[in-house]
Amino acid sequence: MLGSETMGESEKGERWSGAMTNLTEMASNLDSLQKLLLTKAVFVDDDTFSKASLAADQARSIKLLHQRVQTLEREVDAAITAAARARSEKRQAEAAQKSAESRAQQLTAELENTTKVFELHMEELRAKQEEIEKRDEDIKLLEAIIRTLGGKESLSTSQ
Repeated sequence: MLGSETMGESEKGERWSGAMTNLTEMASNLDSLQKLLLTKAVFVDDDTFSKASLAADQARSIKLLHQRVQTLEREVDAAITAAARARSEKRQAEAAQKSAESRAQQLTAELENTTKVFELHMEELRAKQEEIEKRDEDIKLLEAIIRTLGGKESLSTSQ
């Protein structure tokens, strides 16, 4: 939106400048014509006047077209610059995307490795837990045996 407003203001400024230039030239031409008529009155036939008017019109048209060509050249240059900037930004964005994808792959690999290590630790903890439970059962069994043996001895000593 800002670009179109700037372009519109720029175009208006160029038109205003062109109009002012044309008015200045017309004033100068009128002054020259008035001085010429005052000093030397020149009369030409209709055919010569028509040709001179046509030449003057063509000169004005050529000047306006030349100004329009210059304006269009500036617009083309601005468009080329904008396109080059857009291509550069696109390349930067693609490089940033590739970098982000690479980092995501690295993080995924790290996460997978961490998961494997965690699974190994969990297996080790389960094995230790099973070993502790087995020893617990062995201790309970030994305690029961000791109580049983201790109970028989106390029965035999009390008889």
